[in-house]
Amino acid sequence: MTELPTLGGNNGESAGVNNLGQVGGGVENTTVDPTCVGPQGYYKVKAVVWENGEIRELPTLFRRDSRSWVLGINDRGQMAGVSGNCSTNNIHPLLWQDGKVIYLGTLGGKINNVAYDINNQGQVVGYSDLPGDTTMHGYLWQKSTGMIDLGTLPGDVGSDADGINNLGQVVGGSWDADGNDRAYIWQNGVMTDLNTLIPPNSPLYLIEATGTINDWGQIAGIGLTSAGDVHAFLATPTWENWTISERPKVVLPDDVRKLVQQLRARRVGHKLPRAQ
Repeated sequence: MTELPTLGGNNGESAGVNNLGQVGGGVENTTVDPTCVGPQGYYKVKAVVWENGEIRELPTLFRRDSRSWVLGINDRGQMAGVSGNCSTNNIHPLLWQDGKVIYLGTLGGKINNVAYDINNQGQVVGYSDLPGDTTMHGYLWQKSTGMIDLGTLPGDVGSDADGINNLGQVVGGSWDADGNDRAYIWQNGVMTDLNTLIPPNSPLYLIEATGTINDWGQIAGIGLTSAGDVHAFLATPTWENWTISERPKVVLPDDVRKLVQQLRARRVGHKLPRAQ
């Protein structure tokens, strides 16, 4: 393990690495963040990229944005992430390219708008609040079309998009009004419940694809066992044949729903504490 430098502060986080060895993340500097109030106080956090052990700070969308992070980086050095501050609670989804910052827009909401992953084609996925900020949908952004709403699985009210591969396949989770989550794959304009693509006698119910799909189509995420335990899963495409049918939606146990919501809240808010 190699310790990476900060911008003078005590804390830092690396959130993505590409095949060139470039690492993206966010680190503290030594300036107190006046937009964040707490018993210990907060320092400003800046999006950075590390290369050959050297750190480079990236610009934010607005000067008032005191907190920013890189969350994904591709092999062209393009980076996806966020910037914002605590006083407004507005989080802006961003793309960094050639030292410049590009605002990706929103689906109409102001608070939870995150760019989470990027592939080598420069396509970005994340999640954005809808107007009113009562729910969010996953999105796909690309230069030619802007932000595309991926919608939800039938009967659901919210979704997020956690990962994209170089084929443009997107994975994430879709949930109903009670927070019952199920993993999906989105491809060719269609969102499909991953539970309908696995053998009907599978011991796992796939809750969410939490961020990874590679170019072989392998998907990582979390699932629920028949005993009510949460396990990691790896779903690998296969040539085996079985009958594809709708699998009944599972009502998740309360503790599992809370766990998924906590994981999502950590990613969505991404350490932008609310003003007190």
